[in-house]
Amino acid sequence: MAAFLSCLLVALPLHCAGQTNLRSPEDIQIYVVNTNFTLSWNYTGNDTNVTFSAEYRWFEDTETNGTEWKGLPGCQNVTCTECDFSSAITEYYDMHHVRIRAERREEVSPWSSTFEMFPYFLAQIGPPGIALQSMNGVIKIKVSPPEENQVQKMWLTPLDFKYKLVLWENSSNSEFRSQSIFPTDIIDDLAPDTTYCLKVQATLPLELREGLFSPIRCIKTTRKVNDLLCATNLRILALNLEFHLHWTNQYKQHVSYNVQYLIGYLKKLHDDYSVKWLNVHGCENITDTQCNFSSIITATSGSYYLRVQAINEYNRSCLSNEVKVDPLITNEIGPPGVKLDISNALLHIQISPPGGSESEVMRDYYDLSYQVLYWKNSSNNEEEIKVKEIKQTIGSISDLTPSTLYCVKVQAFSETYNKSGHFSKEECIKTPGDKILPLIILATFVIALIAVFLVAVPLVFALYQAYSKIKYVFFPSCQPPLNIEGFGGQLFSSPYLLTAEEPIENCSIIETIITEEVNQTVFKDYKHSKQSSRDSGNYSNDDNTSGNKVSEEMLEKETV
Repeated sequence: MAAFLSCLLVALPLHCAGQTNLRSPEDIQIYVVNTNFTLSWNYTGNDTNVTFSAEYRWFEDTETNGTEWKGLPGCQNVTCTECDFSSAITEYYDMHHVRIRAERREEVSPWSSTFEMFPYFLAQIGPPGIALQSMNGVIKIKVSPPEENQVQKMWLTPLDFKYKLVLWENSSNSEFRSQSIFPTDIIDDLAPDTTYCLKVQATLPLELREGLFSPIRCIKTTRKVNDLLCATNLRILALNLEFHLHWTNQYKQHVSYNVQYLIGYLKKLHDDYSVKWLNVHGCENITDTQCNFSSIITATSGSYYLRVQAINEYNRSCLSNEVKVDPLITNEIGPPGVKLDISNALLHIQISPPGGSESEVMRDYYDLSYQVLYWKNSSNNEEEIKVKEIKQTIGSISDLTPSTLYCVKVQAFSETYNKSGHFSKEECIKTPGDKILPLIILATFVIALIAVFLVAVPLVFALYQAYSKIKYVFFPSCQPPLNIEGFGGQLFSSPYLLTAEEPIENCSIIETIITEEVNQTVFKDYKHSKQSSRDSGNYSNDDNTSGNKVSEEMLEKETV
C-alpha cells in the first residue's frame, strides 16, 4: 500500500514554476530477505511525470575494477520509489554497486550516490513455515526452513538453523513462553481445552543472526488421556559413564517393556524420525523397571533420546515421554581412588581417576583436576581443613607435624563442564616421630660424656699422684735389714722422718794373741758386722769410721 501511494504521488502533476532541472534520488536503501532484493529511495523534487531507472555493477574480487554499469532489471522506468531486482543478483558473496537517477522524457538528473553491498552480509533470514496438530493434550509442530521451495538459496546449510518458539495463551493477560524446538517437536505441559497462539523464528547462532518470525498461528488443545499402561517418571542415573534408565510402573497387571533410543542429530533433520527409533540391546521384553543402556553411548559428544514402550498381555502398547541424555553432562563423576605414603617429612598422595577400568576415558573427556582436603585427626574439633588443588594424579603435602594422624579425602572436578565429583573415602596415616629430638639427646649425651672424661682423667691422675706420695711417705714399701731391726727393738718406718740419735758405743781392739780359730771367728764376725753396717748406711759417723778402718787394717795384718 505504501509503495502504491508513493507511486501515485510521483505520478501526480505538480505545478511549480521555475523548476527546470531534475533532482537526484536520495536515501538509497536495499533490503534483502533470503534471496529477495528490494531497492528503495526518496525523491524530494516537485517534478511531474518523473520515472526512475537504476544501474548496477559487481566485482568478482576486490582487485578488479568491476564490470561495466548495466541497467538493473526490475528497476527501469519505474514510477514508484522502490523496485524489486531479485532476478538480477545471483552472486551473493561478491560486492555490488547500485545507483539510480530521475528521468523525464529526454531530461535526466545526476546519478545518486553509489550504494555498496555484499548480498550475503546484508541479507536477513526469512520466516520459517509451520504446521500444527493438536493431539492428546499436546501440540505437535513441524517447522520448515526458510527458502524451502526456492531454487536460488541464500542459506545453503538449512541444518545450521535453530528454531525459537514463542507461545502464549490467547487471552488478555497471558504470559509469553519462549523455548527452543526441533524441526519436528512436541509442545507439552499445556492446559487442556485452551487456545494457544505461537510464532517461530529461525536463527543462525554461529553467525549471530536472527530471522523474521513466522505469521502467528493459533490452535486449541485437547484433553490428555491418562493411560495407566504407560511408563512414567523416567529418570537417568549415570556414574562414571555407566548409564541406567529407571521408570515407574502404574499398571497392575502383567506388562513388559521395550526401551528405545534415538540418536540426537536425527531430530535436527527436517525428515520424519518417528520410524528411526531403535531398541536398546538387553532391554527388550523385560519386566524390570530399569535398564542399563551404556552400550548405546558410542559417542560422548552427541546426545541421545530414550523412551519406554509398555506392552500388556493383549499386545496393546503405550509410549512414554522422552528423556534426553547428554553423556558428559548427565554423567556424574565418581570418587577417585586414594593411596597415602609418608617419606622425607612429606605426605605423598597417589590418585586413581574415577571409573576404574574406564578411568582413562573419564580423565581424557573431562580433563580432570583434583581437590585434596586434609586435616589433623585429633580431639580438637576446631582443626582447620586445608585444601590443595592439583592437576596430576600424584601430589605431596609438606609442613607436617611429627607423630600426628592426618586424614585425606579427594574430589575430582572438571572446569570444562563445571562439574564436581563425589569425594573419596577418608584415608588416614600417622606421621613418624621427630628425628631431631633423639639426635639432640644423643649429641648431648656424647658431649657430656666427653666433658666428664676431660675433667675426670686429670682429677683421677692428680688423686693418684697424691695417694702415691702419701703412701710413699707414711707407708713405705722398703723394710730395714733384719740385723738392724733387732737393735733397740724399734722399726724404721720412714727414711724421711727424724729419729732420736741412738747412743753409740766406743769400742777399741785390744792387741792380744789369740788362737787362729779365735781370730778367724772374730774376723768373720767383724766382716759380717761390717757388711751389715754398709747395708744400713745411716748410722756411721766420722769418728767411728776412722776407728773402724784402723782396726780393720790391724786385724788383716794379724791374720796374715
